[in-house]
Amino acid sequence: MKMLADFDKEGFKKEVITNVKTLFRKPIEEATPQQVFQAVSYAVKDDIIDRWIATHKEYEKKNVKTVYYLSMEFLMGRALGNNLINLTYYDAVKEALDELGFDLNFIEDQEPDAALGNGGLGRLAACFLDSLATLGYPAYGCGIRYKYGMFKQGIKDGYQVEMPDDWLKDGNPFEVKRSEYAVEVKFGGYVRVENKNGRNYFIQDGYQSVRAVPYDLPVIGYGNNVVNTLRIWDAEAIQEFCLDSFDKGEYEKAVEQQNLAKTIVEVLYPNDNHYAGKELRLRQQYFFISASVQRAILKFKELNKDIHKLPEKVTFQMNDTHPTVAVAELMRILMDEEGLEWDDAWDITTRTCAYTNHTIMAEALEKWPIELFSRLLPRIYQIVEEINRRFVLKIQEMYPGNQDKVKNMAVLYDGQVKMAHLAIAGSYSVNGVAALHTKILEERELKDFYEMRPEQFNNKTNGITQRRFLLHANPLLANWITDKIGDEWITNLSHLKKLKVYVNDEKCQHEFMNIKYQNKIRLAKYIKEHNNVDVDPRSIFDVQVKRLHEYKRQLLNILHVMHLYNRLKTEPEFDMYPRTFIFGAKASAGYKRAKLIIKLINSVADVVNNDASIEGKIKVVFIENYRVSNAEIIFAAADVSEQISTASREASGTGNMKFMLNGAPTLGTMDGANVEIVEEVGIENAFIFGLSAEEVMKYEREGGYNPMDIYNNNQAVRRVLTQLIDGTYASDDPDRFRDLYDSLTKEDVYFILKDFDSYAEAQQKVDKAYQDEKGWAKMAMLNTACAGKFSSDRTIEEYAKEIWKLKKVKVSLDK
Repeated sequence: MKMLADFDKEGFKKEVITNVKTLFRKPIEEATPQQVFQAVSYAVKDDIIDRWIATHKEYEKKNVKTVYYLSMEFLMGRALGNNLINLTYYDAVKEALDELGFDLNFIEDQEPDAALGNGGLGRLAACFLDSLATLGYPAYGCGIRYKYGMFKQGIKDGYQVEMPDDWLKDGNPFEVKRSEYAVEVKFGGYVRVENKNGRNYFIQDGYQSVRAVPYDLPVIGYGNNVVNTLRIWDAEAIQEFCLDSFDKGEYEKAVEQQNLAKTIVEVLYPNDNHYAGKELRLRQQYFFISASVQRAILKFKELNKDIHKLPEKVTFQMNDTHPTVAVAELMRILMDEEGLEWDDAWDITTRTCAYTNHTIMAEALEKWPIELFSRLLPRIYQIVEEINRRFVLKIQEMYPGNQDKVKNMAVLYDGQVKMAHLAIAGSYSVNGVAALHTKILEERELKDFYEMRPEQFNNKTNGITQRRFLLHANPLLANWITDKIGDEWITNLSHLKKLKVYVNDEKCQHEFMNIKYQNKIRLAKYIKEHNNVDVDPRSIFDVQVKRLHEYKRQLLNILHVMHLYNRLKTEPEFDMYPRTFIFGAKASAGYKRAKLIIKLINSVADVVNNDASIEGKIKVVFIENYRVSNAEIIFAAADVSEQISTASREASGTGNMKFMLNGAPTLGTMDGANVEIVEEVGIENAFIFGLSAEEVMKYEREGGYNPMDIYNNNQAVRRVLTQLIDGTYASDDPDRFRDLYDSLTKEDVYFILKDFDSYAEAQQKVDKAYQDEKGWAKMAMLNTACAGKFSSDRTIEEYAKEIWKLKKVKVSLDK
């Protein structure tokens, strides 16, 4: 790995020793691993700060246009290793720590994953920030500093249990608190109107408010001195403690403000199955959006006098529907604080805001009850009402007498505030995140909006950062690639195509598969340590790791495992190559059926893993608390990438790209980015099955699918489903999985039974293909060689050029 600058190894060692002494009042020999992690992190941070300051000086000097990437989630993963890689100091620091008697890998393991996200959305945002910095584009990520994140997942008696993920208990050595940039965020109350000089001014009164205080985290570009910022907002009480109330014995009232602030930043995505949860989620969204937009405007005004120039210097990219209240908040600031009239403010807003849609599923497009929204955000609601009034007039003008258009497109309808509609009405760009996804948005989900303004819509296929998911996660493979083609792939992943010349070379095939085997040994050790299950690294590692949701169809996977087990038990002539089925997934706390699927996976594991008669042909492992740090170990070790969502339901997926990059062929439906993966690698180097998106949508439109027909006519399916309710996997309570049985036989909205045979057939092809060692090695190598398109660097270049119009900035350190 190249070195950016001279690394002072002796100076670094001294700094680590001094940090242990000043932070913990002890010599380094007595320090705990956690204390050594802190000391090393502060030493690294020291180096980062110089670059961070230099970067922002350069941005200010050039008065650059900046993107503010607004996201409820940033699933960053551990910072230390990633920071060292992007500083190009990893090997040097490893050596320095060796000399001090510490193993860098062990020290990295002391760092908790930053609990700022729960899945693909947050991981994508993290990859985007990495790419923005590496490409030298000015950017802020803006989110919330959750105290407990989503939750730490435990598995007890096979069930998911949620525990607080107290990731900040030892502090976060890389963050910097910026109290000087705190702003006030207001909730509730009422709006009164004052007339001054013939103009109405809207003033919010009787409100509760909190102080939003930013904590900045460095986001380091690879080998280029650029350090951008992830700004996460914490909430503090305006008045921490009311002594007057305390003196009167009103103890709860004394800390009322503090409690209000605390609840806003406690957890990511509170359970919104109830009204209080809904209110808290909306409060969270407005809290971080108001704080981010306020601060961005203040920063803009430090360097620019004319507020009308805002779109030339700022873009707010709204990552999904969560941040779309930004449209109305920007309008509020421009009108109520900057004194602009509506038309001017609207013109600026609609040239500053852009929206990324991440979902095809209507239920995931947020809607808020008007009653709740107007009570919590009275001024914002007035603005949304006016946006809606004008937007509806525009619809009626373009489509006279077409009430269906109004119904399908209005921001306010049926007592709901429709956030996706607000985002589209207030943005200059709307993008999907894979070619198929964008096509479905334009032709189905957002068809009316697309017809109205086709030029507003565009596609930006997602990507991942190869620096974390190959260079850091799979050092054996990274070094092998660099030996073969040089290290330019680290910042330009398309160079991987140079590996194609090696795919038929037997020696290279052997080296590649040996690296995979070493990574499988590493994962097998992790599984033994955390699950106490022995798995054979020579078996096929068949992996499905992602959020647990019915449309992602983990249920199809485990039903097929049950089917294979039945065949092993009842067909003496049936043989299969040993297979380890690996699952990792969190289910939302309030999502009962998803949690039941976790229980089923673990119940099947209990039966199958303990049946000596099948001679270890099948093992099932559920890895608890799936997160970025264990994902890195999993992706590097996978042989098969399960991407089996119901076609037309997965917007893109990024796990599919991480598997591909690490040499695991896709077993999947033609859904999301799988379509583009297959285009790149060739259908012969993937295992594709199931209904197409068109077929699924046709059934949904016209009907004609009855799962009972399959149940009645397919003996293998009937047998597996019967085992859900006959006690095979729940002898103490045969009705435990009744809900899953009912969902499959009565509705099967995700076409699990419809795709079952096709899936089983694809799995047989995997079994056969894996036994052809040379053929499989070639296929695995081609997956890595063809992964170049799926770098987040490519995605960000497209955003920067086509949506944001950003310019790259070079940063040099003054010597």
